Amino acid sequence: MISTIRTEHRPKSRLLAGIGALTVLTLLPSFPAAAAPAPAHDASPRSAGQASPRVVTAAERRTAAYLGSLRNRPARLKAFFRDLPKGGDLHNHLSGAATTEYLIKLAIERGLCIDATMTAVAPPCGSGTRPASDARTDAAFRQQIIRAWSMQDFPADQSGHDHFFDTFGKFSLATWDRGKLLANVADTVVEQNQFYLETMVTPASDSAKKLADKVGYDADLAAFHRKLLAGGQLDRVVDEAVEEADAADVQFRATAHCDTARPDPGCRLPVRWISQVSRGSTPARVFTQIAVGMRLAERDPRFVAVNLVQPEDGESALANYQLQMRMLKYLHGQYPGSHVTLHAGELAPGLVKPEDLTFHIREAVLVAGSERIGHGVDLVHEDNWRQLARTMAQRKVAVEVPFSSNKQILGIAGNDHPFNAYRRYGVPVVLATDDPGVSRINISHEYQYAAKTYGLSYTELKDLARASLEYAFRDGRSLWAAGSAPSGYQLVPACRSDRPGTGRPGPRCSRYLAASPKAATQWRQEAAFAAFERDNGGRG
Repeated sequence: MISTIRTEHRPKSRLLAGIGALTVLTLLPSFPAAAAPAPAHDASPRSAGQASPRVVTAAERRTAAYLGSLRNRPARLKAFFRDLPKGGDLHNHLSGAATTEYLIKLAIERGLCIDATMTAVAPPCGSGTRPASDARTDAAFRQQIIRAWSMQDFPADQSGHDHFFDTFGKFSLATWDRGKLLANVADTVVEQNQFYLETMVTPASDSAKKLADKVGYDADLAAFHRKLLAGGQLDRVVDEAVEEADAADVQFRATAHCDTARPDPGCRLPVRWISQVSRGSTPARVFTQIAVGMRLAERDPRFVAVNLVQPEDGESALANYQLQMRMLKYLHGQYPGSHVTLHAGELAPGLVKPEDLTFHIREAVLVAGSERIGHGVDLVHEDNWRQLARTMAQRKVAVEVPFSSNKQILGIAGNDHPFNAYRRYGVPVVLATDDPGVSRINISHEYQYAAKTYGLSYTELKDLARASLEYAFRDGRSLWAAGSAPSGYQLVPACRSDRPGTGRPGPRCSRYLAASPKAATQWRQEAAFAAFERDNGGRG
């Protein structure tokens, strides 16, 4: 029997002292004047030993000039960033990515009720609750739900951290239908001119918890793993996770009309799942969820990685952080086919004790072997952080940066954010949304904010988009020659004589693309860039 999926929410965390809630980032453009000469080479920050600066093409210079001309034309500036090809979203929580309006629609479809705290509860609607369907006709009630389920109009005298994480518990019952959520999110990703999505869900959540509680924790991790495997127990949980994914696929295709004459845009989007692990749970449950996620990634190609979620500053998460890194290290040794990407350094001064800011990213990289880091906001508070940044650059450990949620949760933005520090040391950076439904933003917003705040050139924006596909856990070899990213981006020899967007590639390149889904997705983006530069490069 195929079970229904409940997307696990992030629990309430304690009040973030001293950091007020912050609204969605403003977007008043501040770009270099159009008359300024375009440099012959990209001048982005980089460390010694990286590839030499890449040559800027004539089409890129013309497009950059047009972007520079838009400083006082907000509508056209917004359109520019909407149309800009923006790679893939690698840091995305499915339940927090769906629009709040769509969650209300799902709550109505399920006949849910809304209580006095604006939390969705199961029917029947008793005293103190209202049918979610009242939101169809009562505009004030609808706005109350939207404000409770997102960061919209969030008051500045409250904790953005706690309100952000509390939203998940309020709309949790509306997120049981994974396929429907994906249909909504995938359409948005495609409409934002992206080409790939990795999104986080919690597979077989209840069964994994039950197995952990039944087996009981063993500090000998190898022995604990053997107990989970005994009698096929772990494999039965993985079987359930596969069934969930199958059911979600069926629901997604039906919701998105994929098998009809008029499929929704999201039907053409490549999607991979990342298995969430609830870091605030008991050690037994954390270890079991990691084991389920990694075993699942080796068995089912739809799943590619594991990630720890829930507030990093939670009491249990802090107390068990180093143990959890050791768990990841051990289990990754057992399941080397699974990738690891971790929320690490999603912390700020005042949120935790100073000593808790000194090692989280380091442990994630050096102990757990994480291939990407989500947030990484506390970098400069880490012990010997410059050497850590050099190590990340050398290992090509990318940082997933969701600017809006970093500001809303932690109050970190602008020069307080380590975005430029990472880039200065050559650490790959990718822009991401995190929970765009909760944050009330989209990926275009994040790119436009980055351009305004850090004075990024058009080619730097283009390479951020390229990086989001280069460091994706997509099957196959890259379109880019080894060592040419994150600066340079030189085509592999098989495709070097071809130009994306100018017709079909030659036989050798075609064979290369056919053998690599990753390279094919990157080629698709390069063709989109060629079209984008033709459309925008002559408008200055």
